[in-house]
Amino acid sequence: MDTLATLIQIFVGAAIINNFVLHYFVGVCPFLGVSRRVDTAFGMGCAVTFVISIASFLSWTFTYYLLRPAAPLPAWLWRTFGGDASVQIDLSVLSYIMYIFVIAASVQFVEMYVRRFSPRLHKSFGVFLPLITTNCAILFACLEIMKHLQDPQQLWGLAESLTLGLGGGAGFTLAIVLMAGIREELELSDVPRPLQGAGITLIIAGILAMACMGFAGVDKSLETTIQHLLQ
Repeated sequence: MDTLATLIQIFVGAAIINNFVLHYFVGVCPFLGVSRRVDTAFGMGCAVTFVISIASFLSWTFTYYLLRPAAPLPAWLWRTFGGDASVQIDLSVLSYIMYIFVIAASVQFVEMYVRRFSPRLHKSFGVFLPLITTNCAILFACLEIMKHLQDPQQLWGLAESLTLGLGGGAGFTLAIVLMAGIREELELSDVPRPLQGAGITLIIAGILAMACMGFAGVDKSLETTIQHLLQ
């Protein structure tokens, strides 16, 4: 029960309460650049969710077994080649490099899939599909997973890491689809000339971010409520 409550809390927190885009302001480039049409925005959200899920799985695997302090694989290799068993191996300095390679490989796979099975969607994405590689929301999820693998007493498992990735992707999809729906409606509105284009878009993004701030503090009582409901 406790594990299920924790997973629900992580998912809801990443998707709504601490939305990656509207709370932490990461992944803003595709959020603004691919939010002109709802169908395109939804496709981008699905692509980011897929990439962030794969990246979460791979980043947890590499961090847990290889990069974190006292990770089992480098410690075993160190002892195998005659190293002092009391020395703690810490390869976390390589985490950024590893995560960038993981994200780039995942994006390449998604781009090949979309190009093969949905050329129209691939064309509508334009340059923003390969730019998922530089989407800091994905790197942010990897760094959050690494943060929860630093303390040996509170290590995240694979389930928590995947839940964070899925929740972050769902939150990104929700934010970009909301923005796309509003921007489609704005095409039928009389927007003042000085605010047309990027101006009104940034204002809307700011209003959505302020609305997201209304959820601040909800996560503190969410886990207790979930545990009560699951009893």
